[in-house]
Amino acid sequence: MAVDDKWCVVTGGRGFAARHLVEMLIQDNTYFVRIADLGATIELEPSEQLGTLGQALSSGRAQYVSLDLRNKEHVLKALEGCEIVFHMAAPNSSINNYQLHHSVNVQGTQNVIDACVQLRVKRLVYTSSSSVVFDGVHGIHNGKESMPYPPKHNDHYSATKAQGEALVLKANGTSGLLTCSLRPSSIFGPGDRLMVPSAVDAAKAGKTKAYFITNMEPIKFWEFMSLILEGLGYERPRIKIPAFVLMPIALLVEYTYKLLGPYGMKVPQLTPSRVRLLSCNRTFDCSKAKERLRYEPIVTLKEGLQRTINSFSHLRAENQLKAKREGASKASIYLGSGRVADTLLWKDRKQTFTTLLVLIAIYLSFIAPGNTFITALSNLLLFASIFLFIHGILPAKILGYTVQKMPKSWFHLSEDMSHQLAVSVVSVWNIPMNVLKSLAQGTEWMLFFKVVFSSLLLSFFGAFSLQNLYKIGLTTAFIAFYIYEKKEEEIDDLFIKALSFGCKLKSDAIRKFLPSKKSD
Repeated sequence: MAVDDKWCVVTGGRGFAARHLVEMLIQDNTYFVRIADLGATIELEPSEQLGTLGQALSSGRAQYVSLDLRNKEHVLKALEGCEIVFHMAAPNSSINNYQLHHSVNVQGTQNVIDACVQLRVKRLVYTSSSSVVFDGVHGIHNGKESMPYPPKHNDHYSATKAQGEALVLKANGTSGLLTCSLRPSSIFGPGDRLMVPSAVDAAKAGKTKAYFITNMEPIKFWEFMSLILEGLGYERPRIKIPAFVLMPIALLVEYTYKLLGPYGMKVPQLTPSRVRLLSCNRTFDCSKAKERLRYEPIVTLKEGLQRTINSFSHLRAENQLKAKREGASKASIYLGSGRVADTLLWKDRKQTFTTLLVLIAIYLSFIAPGNTFITALSNLLLFASIFLFIHGILPAKILGYTVQKMPKSWFHLSEDMSHQLAVSVVSVWNIPMNVLKSLAQGTEWMLFFKVVFSSLLLSFFGAFSLQNLYKIGLTTAFIAFYIYEKKEEEIDDLFIKALSFGCKLKSDAIRKFLPSKKSD
């Protein structure tokens, strides 16, 4: 490295947005670019090997360094000799693990700041997130940088990104270091490995220097996703499930993951934080970035959508129909592709039969006698109490076998868990209240019919006894998923036909109803 060379560093340089920044920095030719990421070595995709990045690495215009932000020595080595740092590294936001996010987004960011100060780096640009001002309950309309951080955030990712941002802004001016924070919202485009692939899978199955950065063309999230899917040859989503229906299911999925995660269940996609994120409107005002940074989107929303669609030609519907299924089945993916999936899909017969025997024993002991829900729950609690007490008085070893004692933390509801539960309850409450508020206007006829239909459906299921619900649930869990895995394409085809027929009936009913409504 020559003395006069001007270097910049991009942390998390192999991430989705960071890859595009690296390419632009190389093309700009102002700085030599050091790409810093977790991998021991850089693995280029075929398009990168012959492109701008591959040529820059070969010529020395760019270099790669392995970096763990949690290791201060790594950070010092990666930032040595650079003038500007683009700090973009962060863990996967879908993994709601506090320790992981805090160690990278907070402690790792502090390491970057300390290294910048020690090495006399001139500028630090931090990639934050628009979610740092989102509490998971209230929507945001035309949000500005003056918005304060909420008392509690929607998830650990947002909370720790806010803490990291606060550290960066506080460091502004320290030993000549200039800092700012950018808050992008819903990044998309060519190279996206999360939003578009996930959508296709679903279709087939506050301080002065924190700037909001968007494309300045607000659009509803589901309209955006529909445009992507239609561009790839899929039908836009037609099923509309109210958030208040999904939230209890998401809570159950999240708590199931916390129990079964250590036994192989993978991170679920349906979580309360995602339901809250997708059911609240959020728009942001970028005028401050426009005035002070002269920020203007260089790609329009329409062009960005088209570029994204073109880059995923291999995921087009016509190409998918010709290909045989590879990898895990949809049923396995829905179940987390772990031990739970192996059990319900009969992959591990011994495990499946053991689980069935336990569930049948619970049924015969607590439900079959005709108990009410309260009585069954009371008996189950009594049995659990007796078991725990006996387990507690057992010696550490019996006949050479170690008795694993249960830690007290298993029975404690942490402050963070309490907050998540409270936010979930508030979210579940707000959603039906908003529906009732709309009904009170006396104009939402379709909403009125949906509420009536949902109430009748709930009454229908409420008529089943606890015994029948348990038997139906048990049978469905161990048979329906297994059949779906074996007959996936046929069932999907039938479902699409039924859905199309239902949508046609709905459209016909609306056309017949609307004229009479207008004539009143």
